[in-house]
Amino acid sequence: MAEDRMLRVRALLGAVRAEGRTALTAPEGKVIADAYGIAVPGEELARDVEEAVAYAARFGGPVVMKIVSPDILHKTDAGGVIVGVEGASDVRAAFHRIVENARAYDAGARVDGVQIQELLPKGQEVIVGAVTDPTFGKVVAFGLGGVLVEVLKDVTFRLAPVDADEALSMLDSIRAAEILRGVRGQAGVDRWAVAEQIRRVSQLVADFPEIAEVDLNPVIATAEGAIAADIRVILSDTPVTARRRYTRAEILTSMGRLMEPRSVAVIGASNEQGKIGNSVMRNLVDGGFAGDIHPVNPRTDDILGRKAYKSVTDVPGEVDVAVFAIPAKFVASALEEVGRKGIPNAVLIPSGFAETGEHALQEEIVAIGERYGVRLLGPNIYGYYSTWQDLCATFCTPYDVKGGVALTSQSGGIGMAILGFARTTKTGVSAIVGLGNKSDLDEDDLLTWFGEDPHTDCIAMHLEDLKDGRAFVEAARATVPKKPVVVLKAGRTAAGAKAAGSHTGALAGDDAVYDDILRQAGVIRAPGLNDMLEYARGLPVLPTPKGDNIVIITGAGGSGVLLSDAVTDNGLTLMEIPPDLDTAFRAFIPPFGAAGNPVDITGGEPPSTYEATIRLGLEDPRVHALVLGYWHTIVTPPMVFAELTARVVREFRERGVEKPVVASLAGDVEVEEACQYLYERGVVAYPYTTEQPVAVLGAKYRWARAAGLLGGGS
Repeated sequence: MAEDRMLRVRALLGAVRAEGRTALTAPEGKVIADAYGIAVPGEELARDVEEAVAYAARFGGPVVMKIVSPDILHKTDAGGVIVGVEGASDVRAAFHRIVENARAYDAGARVDGVQIQELLPKGQEVIVGAVTDPTFGKVVAFGLGGVLVEVLKDVTFRLAPVDADEALSMLDSIRAAEILRGVRGQAGVDRWAVAEQIRRVSQLVADFPEIAEVDLNPVIATAEGAIAADIRVILSDTPVTARRRYTRAEILTSMGRLMEPRSVAVIGASNEQGKIGNSVMRNLVDGGFAGDIHPVNPRTDDILGRKAYKSVTDVPGEVDVAVFAIPAKFVASALEEVGRKGIPNAVLIPSGFAETGEHALQEEIVAIGERYGVRLLGPNIYGYYSTWQDLCATFCTPYDVKGGVALTSQSGGIGMAILGFARTTKTGVSAIVGLGNKSDLDEDDLLTWFGEDPHTDCIAMHLEDLKDGRAFVEAARATVPKKPVVVLKAGRTAAGAKAAGSHTGALAGDDAVYDDILRQAGVIRAPGLNDMLEYARGLPVLPTPKGDNIVIITGAGGSGVLLSDAVTDNGLTLMEIPPDLDTAFRAFIPPFGAAGNPVDITGGEPPSTYEATIRLGLEDPRVHALVLGYWHTIVTPPMVFAELTARVVREFRERGVEKPVVASLAGDVEVEEACQYLYERGVVAYPYTTEQPVAVLGAKYRWARAAGLLGGGS
């Protein structure tokens, strides 16, 4: 059955292609709809007035009449749609008017006739569609339909194809989800019928890559079903080229030799200070890399006390990584030698490739790399750091604070911001990697490696684009259940909408698709650079929450209100304090304080009140996370608060009670030292902000949900 369906559609698409067309007519769209079980109203193609009258009479009620022309894509714009036509005389008049409007709109347009379609009952208008995204390929969309669809842009996206459950989840992912369930006495829609329209469209575009866009708009959804009033299908005018893919085993093997090398060659190594080749050599030597370091330079025999080789092919033994520090014009010939030597990785620091318009030069090195099986990192990068190997293969400042955070960036400037942040905050890193032009190695390769790397607890990535969004999603889905992935996606423009041929295409701006697909993959998207770095720093510190109940304990009512706002803004849940717990909190706070949630102990309380209430929050198993608001007073100085909080949290963790605790400290400059003290002891704390600690907590919750460690979905 499925094979017959595909043969029918393939034959139709072939015929459309043979005519040199990319847009299908409405009757052709119905053939596809029928083949895939996409529910559409009864309709017929009337080639003359009398056929129109006969078909309208057969439907026995008001009809919709639409121009059918392969040259008129937007029928409404051409005055080619009339709704609610009934009776022979009105059908005749409407037929003539539609054809005349079409001629006036485009005198040269081919008119095949007028479509006579059953008028659907009133219901909720939604849009179901699919587009070909340049990053993620086939993507299915769902949202509110009708005339406001492009104004409200209340649309959600998923990778196609989707299964029935994923399609159903899309109905809950739009802002107006409640409308579909029924509001103000109106019946809800048949959710499964709508989801089935989504699923079938997604399967259609997955089966036929040549279909660029599909638009069902509007779909009339009622309590009895969901029927597409109009189907628009647009074919791609460019062939689809597949990117070369590597297996997971191949990626892990090559990345293992890149990140844990035993031998490194520096092509373009130099004794001259100020040269990139000198900086790379110094960083490798001074950084304490225990493996072999082989300088390659045809004009000298010794560099930094090490024997230099005229060619990388002269280097004895196996080499895992070749670091390039030579001008772009010499890279191709040197890469040939790297390939002949059998070196699996080339780290291309030089600029002067695609980023400056030299696309042919970049294509040449990619072809060389593929021919010899050499994976390319770069070009146009600052290099990379693999701290657990004491490896600093970069011309930038060294960094040697080992830890569990892996950081990557597409930009050199962002890479240096990452480095400075890590140093200032004493963030231990497992690696810092520059990706630059991403001629070969990209985020999905790194994600695959870091997902398995025992030294890495959290991965944070700055990116401007993804070469292969599906490969990234696949790698993220394999990694997220084990450790958090944080992404800062630069560029929020909707450039992809400019050349759209359908409503769905116009809605599928770059950022909208990225946002939904990254969420679908379980990735935590950071709104800005500092957020990405703070998430990466804080997520490994916080224990995984075991439930949604969050309690705020604060010494200042104003902070409590702002912290409550932050909890809501981050999609978190303030616990409804049960009566017995409320009574217990009241025993420790003054009469003019306030229990409930936030628990306001007031600012004049001694350290014992802070300690007693924090203990109570940690002891009660119904409380899953604590947000602390501290107000600087002489009664309880900042370091006193920090020390008692850290001590109590440590005591409970030693007893096996591990709950995330974050803190906001308001006060004079002493709160900065107190925050650092707390952070180093497992409490994520910030001075002068109520938003930041709760944002980090929110990121931890988003990961826990995506990883399936907390109820409630992602």
